[in-house]
Amino acid sequence: MNKKIILGGIAAIFLIGGIIGFNYYQKIFGKAVIKNGAIYIGSNTSFVDVKKQLSEFVKHPENFVWVAEKKKFTKPKGGKYLLKKGMNMNDVVNLLRSGNQTPITLSFNNQDTLEKLAGRIAEQIEADSITLLQAMKDPSFLATNNLTEKSALGIYIPNSYELYWNTSAEKFRDKMLHEYNRFWTSARLEKAKKLNLSKEEVITLASIVQKETAKKVERPIVAGLYLNRLKDNWPLQADPTVIYAIKEVKGQDFVVKRVLNKDLVINSPYNTYKNTGLPPTLIAMPDISSIDAVLNHQKHNYYYMCASVDKIGFHEFANSLAQHNRNAVKYQQWINQQGIKR
Repeated sequence: MNKKIILGGIAAIFLIGGIIGFNYYQKIFGKAVIKNGAIYIGSNTSFVDVKKQLSEFVKHPENFVWVAEKKKFTKPKGGKYLLKKGMNMNDVVNLLRSGNQTPITLSFNNQDTLEKLAGRIAEQIEADSITLLQAMKDPSFLATNNLTEKSALGIYIPNSYELYWNTSAEKFRDKMLHEYNRFWTSARLEKAKKLNLSKEEVITLASIVQKETAKKVERPIVAGLYLNRLKDNWPLQADPTVIYAIKEVKGQDFVVKRVLNKDLVINSPYNTYKNTGLPPTLIAMPDISSIDAVLNHQKHNYYYMCASVDKIGFHEFANSLAQHNRNAVKYQQWINQQGIKR
């Protein structure tokens, strides 16, 4: 009888031990992640915050803290981490401890100011817009790279870039400068040289082309027209530069749908009706199609352009003032009919 009791007790101990061991095993190596997804861990994220994020993806988020303690893991590394369905908690802890984060694809299009660019980037990485803007306008960075707060916008080429979510504002800025220098291949630099333009001047002209037409097919024609004017020392007489000057003088951003005669005499180095040559800096962020439109411009004899009323969004080009005046009268009549005053 005593022997049976002893054997029964031993069996019970083994059973309990087995259950406890199995529970421990399940906590560590059992399937924990119930769906695919990503978590974003900030530079100062605590285990409590990580647990909250994990609660969307795992059955028992409290097991994460327990396993982390057993593995002496105390500091989550910032970044974006992909979780795969079926991962166990040991995998999750090892992933976050390794810092083996997944890159993100960051993209931006034409942002007219550094402020707007900083806001767009802050939507995609950990750094906030204020920190990004401070890095972009950092006096030491600008001086080292022969930039000003107005010309700095030119080093940001609209595109998609791969980087880490927790990339700092300074590292983002430096990466963009690196990508800008990569963009200027020997072939592009040679084309700029043949135009007798620096890469900064190409960017400036491209920004005017960008604002002048949204039609990519037109951009090489518009670029050729402005290059004809530059070559013959004519003023560019580009309305987008006048609009930029208006906003600069007023110190605010607003929509200008119509340039008036009184605007053409505004006192600004960006007014290409009063000044010959290119304005001091770019007036907006040009995309690659506008930059390459300058470098690969269409050769023609056009010196004048006017918005088309027959093909909205396009332009009518002319090589004589008489033809241009006819186009301009047609456009003025149309815009008056639309009731557009400013």
